[in-house]
Amino acid sequence: MTGMSNLIERFIKEMLEEAEDGIIEIGRNELAEQFGCAPSQINYVLTTRFTPYKGYYIESRRGGGGYIKIVKVGIEEDEDMEDLIVNTIGKSVTKNKAYHIIEGLVEEGVITEREGYMMKAAIEDNALRNAKIDKNHLRADILKNMLLIIMRQ
Repeated sequence: MTGMSNLIERFIKEMLEEAEDGIIEIGRNELAEQFGCAPSQINYVLTTRFTPYKGYYIESRRGGGGYIKIVKVGIEEDEDMEDLIVNTIGKSVTKNKAYHIIEGLVEEGVITEREGYMMKAAIEDNALRNAKIDKNHLRADILKNMLLIIMRQ
């Protein structure tokens, strides 16, 4: 399976390099057919090799063959943002720490005050109350994805 995963990863990365804007949209089922594997293998590659830690934002659409939009965000080009995403937020972040990060971004002018309020609303305990997984892990994933989108702008 590892060999197949490497082939799929390489193929997707080549597509991203060829895309002018660093954004591609692929059909999960079509890609699985092309590689002769199950769609779950495509999901595995996407969730393990195209993560926010590595500078990728993934948007999934259900139905119609399961199209996936992959956005390459150059976090390695911005050392401060890379440090923030990888080291400061990491795999888990408390609400208070996340709020401090957001407030720092507002103070630095990276995001607007309005964006800060929206980010806080998305990661507050009440918004995550129905989460079946650890809220701090989910909070970290949400925060990292929001930061990747901000970087993309």
